[in-house]
Formats: sequence, structure tokens, C-alpha cells
Amino acid sequence: MDIRAILMGLAFALMWSSAFTSARIIVTEAPPMAALAARFLLSGVVGCGIAAMMGQSMKLTAVQWRGVIIFGLCQNAIYLGLNFIAMQWVGASVASIIASTMPLIVAGLSWIVLRDRMKPLGLAGLILGIVGVAIIMGARLSGGVSPMGVALCFAGAMALAVATLAVRGATSGGNVLMTVGLQMFVGAVPLAILSALFEPHDITYTPQLVVAFLYTALVPGVLATFVWFLLVERMGAVKAATFHFLNPFFGVAIAAVILHEPLGVSDFIGVIIITLGIIAVQYSKRSPSQLKLTPTIEEKTAA
Repeated sequence: MDIRAILMGLAFALMWSSAFTSARIIVTEAPPMAALAARFLLSGVVGCGIAAMMGQSMKLTAVQWRGVIIFGLCQNAIYLGLNFIAMQWVGASVASIIASTMPLIVAGLSWIVLRDRMKPLGLAGLILGIVGVAIIMGARLSGGVSPMGVALCFAGAMALAVATLAVRGATSGGNVLMTVGLQMFVGAVPLAILSALFEPHDITYTPQLVVAFLYTALVPGVLATFVWFLLVERMGAVKAATFHFLNPFFGVAIAAVILHEPLGVSDFIGVIIITLGIIAVQYSKRSPSQLKLTPTIEEKTAA
């Protein structure tokens, strides 16, 4: 793994994890569904515009359109919508920790519903993930964190996990950035309708809101996607995916630094256990040929 790839991976993980903190700032000043719909509209325009300049087309396959619709609804409208609503009552660190369990939920659903075979290492990873979440949530709930907010975050993670299983292979066939931009538009429509029907449009325009909104739309929404594509092209999906293991750490750390959210020993222990669980689940899925892609100590030293 070369230095540039490491820096790209760290940048991606930082940008992706920082979205929870910027979302927390947004929902304190604006109605969550309206703000998220506007964010998707801006991200979609920018993403599709750049994709068009890159020569990508809106002529997608039937499978790709299916992925655009399912992911647009489940990931953008439901998963992020529920997270934005929940962050009116829970901190960014709690939301980021719960969101980081999504790979564990996917693995569990694959095992229970789809009857995918799971190796002992994968089962151990699932158990570790559950233990880590229980440690964090037990301490947080006893400290007064909203059970409703926590439930909404878990419901969002479940929706994203279901969508992930439903659209496996839907990104094949090219035009990847265009599909991401179109997913933004799909997510914006139901959120805008729901906001018009149920949300009071009471917005406090502050410099913090403007900066957080533009940052969320352009950095985690668009720039992080670009970096991810470049990273996968440079080092492959298997190696690139390992940088997702940093999301629980970065999500908690960024919220603590910017929002001054309190951290306890149970948070650190829980995050470490969850991360180990995710690593165990991911490595249990790898074939021998994929495991060879992981750099050895000698390769790391040479890089």
C-alpha cells in the first residue's frame, strides 16, 4: 500500500465520518427533512453534472435503475432521513456508532434470511458487534439518551442493510457516479413531500447552518464519493473497504472535538469491540485469493 493510497483512505474515512457532526449542527437550526431534501438536491445536481462532464450517461440498465430507486429510497430517504430526525435528540457520536453496525446487520440478515453460510470467525464478529453496541447503549441510555432517537437510528441502519442486500450487483455496468447522483434526486422527492406535510418550516439562518449545509452536501455527499472511486481504482475494493473500519473512531472523535460531546470509557471500549467485530465479519467473507490482497508486513515496510 503506497503513501498516497493511505492518505486517500484516511481522507475518505474522515469525510464520511464527519457527516454525522455536520448533520447534528444542521438539525439544531433547520427542520431535518427539509434540510436533507435540499442537501440531496444540491448533491444530485453537482454529482450528475460532474458525471455528465465525465461522459457518463443517464441510459442505465434495468438493474441499475432498480438500484437507483431502492437505494435512493432506503439509503437517502429512510436511512439518512431517520438519522437526521433522530439527531434532534441524540448526539452525533451515538448516531455514528449505530450507523457503523450496518455491516454487522447485513451479515446477520444474510445468515438468517438468505441462509448464507457463515464461518466461525464471522459468527464471532457478529457476537462482538452486539456486545460492543450493548456496552455503549447501556451506558448512554442510563445517562439519559433518548430511546426514541436510538430506535430511529437502528431502524435507519436496518433499512440500509436491507437495501444493500436487495441491490447486490446493481452498480455494475458503468455510470457509477451518475447512479449516485440520481439516487440523490430519488431521496429528495419523498423527503420534500413529507417535510411540506408535517414539518414546521422554522429555520434559523446562521453562519454555522450555512457552512454545515454546504459542507454536508459537497464534502461527504460528493467529494467523499469521488475519493472512494479513486481509492477503489487504485487499490481494489477489498483493500479500500478496510478504511471503513475507521468510521466508528473518527465519528466519535470528530463529534467530541467539534461539538464537545462527552466520551466515557464505555464508549472507547464499545467502539473498539464493534470495530473488531466488523473486521472479523469482513475477513470471514474473503476467499483465499482475496486474503492474498492484504499487504504483508514486508510489503508494508517496502511501501
